[in-house]
Amino acid sequence: MIVKDIRQRIKINKIVSIASIVFAVITVISGLIFSYGLIQSSRKNIYVIDNGIPILAKQTDLLMNRPVEYKSQIDLFHNLFFTIPPDDDHIKNNIEKALYLIDDSGKKEYENLKEKGFYNQLISSSSMMSIKTDSITIDIPTQSFVYYGKQLINRRNSLHIRNLTTEGNFEDIQRTENNSHGVLLKNWRIIDNTELTKQIKYGR
Repeated sequence: MIVKDIRQRIKINKIVSIASIVFAVITVISGLIFSYGLIQSSRKNIYVIDNGIPILAKQTDLLMNRPVEYKSQIDLFHNLFFTIPPDDDHIKNNIEKALYLIDDSGKKEYENLKEKGFYNQLISSSSMMSIKTDSITIDIPTQSFVYYGKQLINRRNSLHIRNLTTEGNFEDIQRTENNSHGVLLKNWRIIDNTELTKQIKYGR
């Protein structure tokens, strides 16, 4: 009877020991899986600077929002490049910012306009040039875009409104302070810049 009780206790102790070991292994494995999940999740967290304020964003959210960023970059470049007051320093500052967003095709167009005396004419005549964006179409598979807008040249005695249509490509690059969207415009060119209307200002 005593021997039987001893065997029974040994059997119970063995079962309890095995169960404890199995439970410990499961706990360790679960902890490792949970920790790995936390690490993977934290890697998807990215801080985006909005007006100097860091905002936590998910990597998946950024990928879903990428088409919006492409359009925003295209719009920003055109506004910087074509917003020209009669101020040489302001023009240079805007062009410098714009050229961070584009490859050498942007610089070539700037040099072309500069050689033609375009900027000097605007400054000497105290003219103001601005643009109004109509629409921007992008094609993700080919990474290409078409920009549609209006160019307004406000002279002393007249207001000229010109069509502005450009096209080009874009690619993802690393985000920097000068290129917060991480998008580089490429192979950019103006495909239509015809004059639509000319309004004469009277009483001047």
